[in-house]
Amino acid sequence: MTATDTLLRPVAGEITPANRASLIIHGRDRSGIVAAVTAVLSAHGGNIVSLDQYSDDPEGGHFFQRTIVHFDDMGVMPELEKHLFSALTEDLGLEFTLRDLSTPLRVAVFASKSDHCLLDLLWRQRRGELPIEITMVISNHTDTQRDVEGFGIPFHHVPSQGPDKSAAEAENLRLLRGNVDLVVLARYMQIISEDFINEVGVPIINIHHSFLPAFIGAGPYAKAKERGVKLIGATAHYVTPDLDEGPIIEQDVVRVTHSETVADLQRRGADVERSVLSRAVRWHSEDRVIRFANHTIVFA
Repeated sequence: MTATDTLLRPVAGEITPANRASLIIHGRDRSGIVAAVTAVLSAHGGNIVSLDQYSDDPEGGHFFQRTIVHFDDMGVMPELEKHLFSALTEDLGLEFTLRDLSTPLRVAVFASKSDHCLLDLLWRQRRGELPIEITMVISNHTDTQRDVEGFGIPFHHVPSQGPDKSAAEAENLRLLRGNVDLVVLARYMQIISEDFINEVGVPIINIHHSFLPAFIGAGPYAKAKERGVKLIGATAHYVTPDLDEGPIIEQDVVRVTHSETVADLQRRGADVERSVLSRAVRWHSEDRVIRFANHTIVFA
């Protein structure tokens, strides 16, 4: 095994080679942005590994860029951030984030009784396919507790019954506060309040059992069967106070026929949900998603 093999071999919670950082930039498009970025990175010994950019209008539109940079010494990050602020924010009016990719995002997964999305995330994390550290699973049921604990992940049962969810949300916030960078709703069958969204302080990703917008509400596959659909799908999106209307990260569909039962649709839909959610979590965790207004720029 070579040194390179060791560097790239997946380990728990990390699939990104060491000594790499992500630089995400967005703001009003203008000439000189790429030159300013590369000049600052080069001055601090950075070697650009990949660079993706997009402008919705080169004449005064909005500019988006994702750059992955290798540094021999990650100790340059604080000084680099100061120089980027001067060159990008003060001089060009751009917003940016700089992050060491060797540190995985801390993720809390919320689930209810359905286990397919939850177990898929746990399995992918254990295999090193997702650059995340699942720090806890929170559920309003205990159905998945034994499976979760089998992965060595803390499981928290927080019941949420009746119209008043305030006590459950307060306990969830207590568990999350300061301990996570991302919340993933893996078929968590509870409506998240606006107060919770505002207080949690980190992005929330949800998987919806439809190619939105369609068949919103209970029994989506029965409704799809009644309508004789030829495609079923799933949508991963960020959670906002507007139910199921947050910025979409990823979607996918599968073709079905009249001969398939509701159970067939549920089984095939679960496969789509798993893959769509895992891609959305991975892309977010690799800083490939930039939120802008009510949509996303995804450098997948």
